[in-house]
Amino acid sequence: MVGASSLHPRLLSSFVGDRLAQSRQPLAQLFHYNPGRKHISMQLSRTFSGLTNILFNRRNNLDEVPDGKRKCLRPGKLSPRRPVPNHIKKPPYVKTRMAPGIASGPEVHDLKGIEHMRASGRLAAQVLNYAGTLVKPGITTDEIDEAVHQMIIDNGAYPSPLGYGGFPKSVCTSVNECICHGIPDSRPLEDGDIINIDVTVYLNGYHGDTSATFFCGDVSEKARNLVKVTKESLDKAISISAPGVEFKKIGKTIQ
Repeated sequence: MVGASSLHPRLLSSFVGDRLAQSRQPLAQLFHYNPGRKHISMQLSRTFSGLTNILFNRRNNLDEVPDGKRKCLRPGKLSPRRPVPNHIKKPPYVKTRMAPGIASGPEVHDLKGIEHMRASGRLAAQVLNYAGTLVKPGITTDEIDEAVHQMIIDNGAYPSPLGYGGFPKSVCTSVNECICHGIPDSRPLEDGDIINIDVTVYLNGYHGDTSATFFCGDVSEKARNLVKVTKESLDKAISISAPGVEFKKIGKTIQ
């Protein structure tokens, strides 16, 4: 499962450092993945391409077993894009295949906007909770995507990932070593997998975004500890978040 979305150049720059790269290419154009090959390549300078090797190509063989029990992930088959009824309001980026840029300044919302934010966040949480109940050995991430897609549109909302920078599905499903933004496909979940499900809904002009990692069957102690520590880090970061707190303090708390 390989994530494929676009990033604004400022976001890309903040990820890799201003000294390494400044690019206006969408992320999907920067990274090139061929299912028939073993490695991901980048269309950038030699200096920056070293980051690709660190992130994606650390193992010499995709069949190498990362934890002594299972094979590394391989992309499965993608099903056709799922339709959204015409009456559902769609984000402006859907038809452009380009992700929106980062806001140049703070946005202050009125009471109506705040209520819309709460409504979209509430729906996203409900969808995520439902998606988590589906996690079991044998179910495919595409089947989870289908269920999430249906629940979102049944509630009059749009699945935000669908069409974001060309992303082909309605939810992100990141299994095991997939870092983030995994694309749902035909691979069945296996006993011992962990899966992060990232749900975002677009309701009344506002996005509600949430994610959580779920256990599939009998999960190893190492994987359970990873999820436990990650959740603790999130909770501590939330506890210090308040008006006037700098983003870097939140990041430092997580680190």
